[in-house]
Amino acid sequence: MEATAKLRNVPTSPRKMRLVANLVRGQKVTRALGLLKFEANSGAEKIEKLLLSALANWQQKNENERIEDANLYIKEIFVDEGRQLKRLRPAPQGRGHRIRKRSNHVTLVIDSKVEPLGSKAAIQQATETNSSQANVTRTRRGSSKKTTTENTAEATA
Repeated sequence: MEATAKLRNVPTSPRKMRLVANLVRGQKVTRALGLLKFEANSGAEKIEKLLLSALANWQQKNENERIEDANLYIKEIFVDEGRQLKRLRPAPQGRGHRIRKRSNHVTLVIDSKVEPLGSKAAIQQATETNSSQANVTRTRRGSSKKTTTENTAEATA
Protein backbone atom coordinates (compact mmCIF):
# COMPACT_ATOMS: atom_id res chain seq x y z
CA MET A 1 0.00 0.00 0.00
CA GLU A 2 1.49 3.30 -1.02
CA ALA A 3 1.25 6.74 0.52
CA THR A 4 1.76 10.16 -1.07
CA ALA A 5 2.88 13.54 0.22
CA LYS A 6 3.15 16.80 -1.71
CA LEU A 7 5.05 19.99 -0.98
CA ARG A 8 3.97 23.02 -2.97
CA ASN A 9 5.54 26.42 -3.70
CA VAL A 10 8.96 25.77 -2.19
CA PRO A 11 11.02 28.95 -2.73
CA THR A 12 14.11 27.28 -4.24
CA SER A 13 14.91 26.54 -7.84
CA PRO A 14 13.76 23.17 -9.18
CA ARG A 15 17.28 22.31 -10.32
CA LYS A 16 18.68 22.60 -6.77
CA MET A 17 15.83 20.51 -5.38
CA ARG A 18 16.28 17.79 -8.03
CA LEU A 19 19.87 17.28 -6.87
CA VAL A 20 18.57 16.27 -3.45
CA ALA A 21 15.67 14.25 -4.88
CA ASN A 22 18.08 12.19 -7.00
CA LEU A 23 20.00 11.24 -3.83
CA VAL A 24 17.05 9.48 -2.23
CA ARG A 25 15.14 8.11 -5.22
CA GLY A 26 14.64 4.35 -4.85
CA GLN A 27 16.29 4.19 -1.40
CA LYS A 28 14.81 2.56 1.68
CA VAL A 29 13.09 5.08 3.93
CA THR A 30 15.48 4.62 6.86
CA ARG A 31 18.53 5.10 4.63
CA ALA A 32 16.95 8.13 2.94
CA LEU A 33 16.27 9.76 6.32
CA GLY A 34 19.91 9.23 7.28
CA LEU A 35 21.15 10.73 4.02
CA LEU A 36 18.88 13.76 4.29
CA LYS A 37 19.76 14.45 7.91
CA PHE A 38 23.44 15.02 7.10
CA GLU A 39 23.08 16.57 3.63
CA ALA A 40 24.33 20.18 3.48
CA ASN A 41 21.92 21.32 0.76
CA SER A 42 19.03 23.45 2.02
CA GLY A 43 16.48 21.39 0.09
CA ALA A 44 17.36 18.31 2.16
CA GLU A 45 15.56 19.69 5.22
CA LYS A 46 12.37 20.24 3.24
CA ILE A 47 12.46 16.79 1.62
CA GLU A 48 13.18 15.18 5.00
CA LYS A 49 10.09 16.85 6.43
CA LEU A 50 8.10 15.73 3.38
CA LEU A 51 9.31 12.14 3.83
CA LEU A 52 8.22 12.16 7.48
CA SER A 53 4.81 13.43 6.33
CA ALA A 54 4.55 10.57 3.82
CA LEU A 55 5.43 8.13 6.62
CA ALA A 56 2.64 9.55 8.76
CA ASN A 57 0.23 9.21 5.82
CA TRP A 58 1.29 5.56 5.35
CA GLN A 59 0.85 4.87 9.07
CA GLN A 60 -2.64 6.36 8.97
CA LYS A 61 -3.63 4.06 6.07
CA ASN A 62 -2.07 0.97 7.70
CA GLU A 63 -2.85 1.26 11.39
CA ASN A 64 -2.31 -2.42 12.20
CA GLU A 65 1.18 -2.65 10.60
CA ARG A 66 4.54 -1.54 11.99
CA ILE A 67 6.77 0.77 9.96
CA GLU A 68 9.87 -1.30 10.77
CA ASP A 69 8.32 -4.51 9.38
CA ALA A 70 6.85 -2.95 6.23
CA ASN A 71 10.14 -2.67 4.22
CA LEU A 72 9.24 0.82 2.94
CA TYR A 73 11.12 2.52 0.10
CA ILE A 74 10.77 5.67 -1.96
CA LYS A 75 8.87 4.57 -5.03
CA GLU A 76 8.65 7.96 -6.75
CA ILE A 77 9.94 11.43 -6.13
CA PHE A 78 9.76 14.20 -8.67
CA VAL A 79 10.19 17.95 -8.70
CA ASP A 80 8.10 20.21 -10.94
CA GLU A 81 8.45 23.91 -11.62
CA GLY A 82 6.25 26.24 -9.63
CA ARG A 83 5.46 29.85 -10.38
CA GLN A 84 8.15 32.45 -10.98
CA LEU A 85 8.18 35.82 -9.30
CA LYS A 86 9.62 38.39 -11.69
CA ARG A 87 11.50 41.30 -10.22
CA LEU A 88 13.68 44.12 -11.58
CA ARG A 89 17.16 44.95 -10.30
CA PRO A 90 18.63 48.36 -11.10
CA ALA A 91 21.38 48.24 -13.73
CA PRO A 92 23.78 50.85 -15.11
CA GLN A 93 22.60 53.75 -17.27
CA GLY A 94 19.00 53.64 -16.06
CA ARG A 95 18.26 50.14 -17.21
CA GLY A 96 16.75 47.23 -15.25
CA HIS A 97 17.74 43.58 -15.28
CA ARG A 98 15.07 40.97 -14.76
CA ILE A 99 15.43 38.58 -11.81
CA ARG A 100 13.39 35.39 -11.79
CA LYS A 101 12.67 34.02 -8.32
CA ARG A 102 11.83 30.39 -8.99
CA SER A 103 9.79 27.95 -6.92
CA ASN A 104 8.98 24.26 -7.20
CA HIS A 105 6.52 21.51 -6.26
CA VAL A 106 7.79 18.18 -4.83
CA THR A 107 5.75 14.96 -4.89
CA LEU A 108 6.88 11.90 -2.91
CA VAL A 109 5.40 8.38 -3.02
CA ILE A 110 6.47 5.61 -0.63
CA ASP A 111 5.50 1.96 -0.90
CA SER A 112 6.24 -1.32 0.82
CA LYS A 113 8.54 -3.56 -1.17
CA VAL A 114 7.43 -7.17 -1.55
CA GLU A 115 10.30 -9.45 -2.53
CA PRO A 116 9.67 -12.00 -5.32
CA LEU A 117 9.74 -15.62 -4.13
CA GLY A 118 12.96 -16.59 -5.94
CA SER A 119 14.99 -13.50 -5.08
CA LYS A 120 18.07 -13.51 -2.85
CA ALA A 121 16.44 -11.25 -0.26
CA ALA A 122 13.40 -13.55 0.05
CA ILE A 123 15.66 -16.60 0.42
CA GLN A 124 17.75 -14.83 3.06
CA GLN A 125 14.62 -13.85 4.98
CA ALA A 126 13.32 -17.42 4.84
CA THR A 127 16.60 -18.81 6.14
CA GLU A 128 16.56 -16.36 9.05
CA THR A 129 13.10 -17.49 10.11
CA ASN A 130 14.04 -21.17 9.87
CA SER A 131 17.37 -20.83 11.70
CA SER A 132 16.22 -23.17 14.46
CA GLN A 133 16.02 -26.03 11.95
CA ALA A 134 19.48 -25.29 10.51
CA ASN A 135 21.34 -27.23 13.22
CA VAL A 136 20.32 -30.67 11.95
CA THR A 137 20.17 -31.63 8.29
CA ARG A 138 18.48 -34.70 6.83
CA THR A 139 20.01 -37.25 4.46
CA ARG A 140 18.07 -39.24 1.89
CA ARG A 141 17.29 -42.06 4.30
CA GLY A 142 15.85 -39.63 6.81
CA SER A 143 18.52 -40.05 9.49
CA SER A 144 19.79 -36.87 11.10
CA LYS A 145 23.33 -35.78 10.33
CA LYS A 146 25.27 -33.07 12.17
CA THR A 147 26.60 -30.13 10.21
CA THR A 148 30.31 -29.53 9.77
CA THR A 149 30.33 -26.61 12.20
CA GLU A 150 28.98 -28.84 14.94
CA ASN A 151 31.58 -31.52 14.15
CA THR A 152 34.42 -29.02 14.44
CA ALA A 153 32.96 -27.60 17.66
CA GLU A 154 32.85 -31.10 19.20
CA ALA A 155 36.37 -31.90 18.03
CA THR A 156 37.80 -28.80 19.70
CA ALA A 157 35.90 -29.41 22.97
